[in-house]
Amino acid sequence: MSDKSTAENMLDAAAAKVNETADRAREAGHNVAHAVTGDAHHKAEALEDRGKAELHNREANAEFHEGKHEATDGDGH
Repeated sequence: MSDKSTAENMLDAAAAKVNETADRAREAGHNVAHAVTGDAHHKAEALEDRGKAELHNREANAEFHEGKHEATDGDGH
């Protein structure tokens, strides 16, 4: 993490959560497509999107905890 303010960390956490949600929506779409067509390509795409969602989830948590730390350490930076 870089030396960011509390607000910057929280904004980055929110952005990562938005990206996670989009990844999970794409994953669901690929799972439906796989169920309908049986095409293994859709299943592979779903797994890729799940991995991206997990990465964004970890990023969001890290940014949130860093922002929380910045907010409680007294200087906000």
